[in-house]
Amino acid sequence: MGKDVKRTTYARVDRQEYRRKVQLCLDVFETMLAQSSFEFDRPLTGMEIECNLVDDAYQPAMKNQDVLAAIADPAYQTELGAYNIEFNVPPRALRGRTAVELEADVRASLNAAETKANAGGAHIVMIGILPTLMPEHLADGWMSESTRYAALNDSIFNARGEDIQINIGGLEPLSLKSTSIAPESACTSMQLHLQVSPADFADNWNAAQVLAGPQLALGANSPYFFGHQLWSETRIELFAQSTDTRPDELKTQGVRPRVWFGERWITSIFDLFEENVRYFPSLLPEVSDEDPVAELAAGRTPHLPELRLHNGTVYRWNRPVYDVVEVDGVERPHLRVENRVLPAGPTVIDMLANSAFYYGMLRTLSEEDRTVWTKMSFAAAQHNFLEAARHGMQARLYWPGLGEVTTEQLVLGKLLPMAYEGLDRRGVATDVRDRFLGVIEGRARAGRNGAVWQVSTVQALQQGGMTRPAALAEMLRLYCDHMHSNEPVHTWEVP
Repeated sequence: MGKDVKRTTYARVDRQEYRRKVQLCLDVFETMLAQSSFEFDRPLTGMEIECNLVDDAYQPAMKNQDVLAAIADPAYQTELGAYNIEFNVPPRALRGRTAVELEADVRASLNAAETKANAGGAHIVMIGILPTLMPEHLADGWMSESTRYAALNDSIFNARGEDIQINIGGLEPLSLKSTSIAPESACTSMQLHLQVSPADFADNWNAAQVLAGPQLALGANSPYFFGHQLWSETRIELFAQSTDTRPDELKTQGVRPRVWFGERWITSIFDLFEENVRYFPSLLPEVSDEDPVAELAAGRTPHLPELRLHNGTVYRWNRPVYDVVEVDGVERPHLRVENRVLPAGPTVIDMLANSAFYYGMLRTLSEEDRTVWTKMSFAAAQHNFLEAARHGMQARLYWPGLGEVTTEQLVLGKLLPMAYEGLDRRGVATDVRDRFLGVIEGRARAGRNGAVWQVSTVQALQQGGMTRPAALAEMLRLYCDHMHSNEPVHTWEVP
């Protein structure tokens, strides 16, 4: 662990009382699902983009506090690493031309943030794992100043009772021990949110799980960590291992990991929250003053803080979210599927294309008469997910009725037509739909996502005489130039 991060005690409470409150929240949530009026008449989508900061030499810049102060926009917030920031994109509907307006707004906001960051000698990079990040960068000064992050680090290590062992295969396997959760900070993602009704939640979550493999194969953008070429989307395995609270004995006993794909199709959002409470001990046991039973009895909307906090420390790739929003001056509960599968980057148009594919596919898959998950085992969906993380565009994926096929065959022959249909059902303008799904089609035909471009570019630079570290830095410089062009990654040239 970095010398600057002190072992802390975080709001010590009676864990038995915390567990009681979590269970009480769960009971109230079950009642609400049966009785309460949830907000879903105006289904909204949201997006969060986690970014990295680099200096003029394209090395990690541990200055998120300075950069955030310069940006001075509440949409930008801290993340775990001092070289990370997060951009929260305000929720909006999908209909009409919204996605094109969103593209323009996101680009304008990021460009303004980049200009302000440049004044302090920093640049903002949207990428799954920063390729120039090396072990020495995570030795000291790597963590954002936050009691919560320090407490999370301590809780994970207290649960493990030993250092974290990172073992990742690939062309250049990596094995190391970490005395902190610092490697987790390397994993920067794009999160997609979809607000749904209680009745529709299970179908949308199941559909998102089915889609996770193809989504990742198309969008992989994290082939390097600590200078090693590992998986196409190394972020998936790195995140899982760097937050694992289980020593080997508990793994052998079948205890579930906190970074979790899941193990079954669901029939209700309650299934997921109930699993979280049953399988996972608390990491940050804070007790609030809210009495959820009294709040519900008084006709108010309970915020269920203990249940939400607990849910936030179980890292499902498709996470259930309960939240409370104000509508016309009245607090209303709502539910969201939070999709955490995709890495950040490479460009805004690539990320919007990924989101259009996801939202279109989700609509079609969740509304089928005979849903695909009735014809596909949960284990097959998980296998697709891991194959896509390892091999990206080269993955062979299973689909009912097709068997095992290439990513290109699955996307072009089966999934893209479904995505077009889904966006039509959502009322997306035809030219907007064609703009973003055209990027997905181009990427599938070219067989080039962010991971493929990164590896091809580093190989070309090394063949030209560069060392690996120099090639990674030069690749990242070229990546940033292309990122600002907003041209889709499948059209980028390899030097």
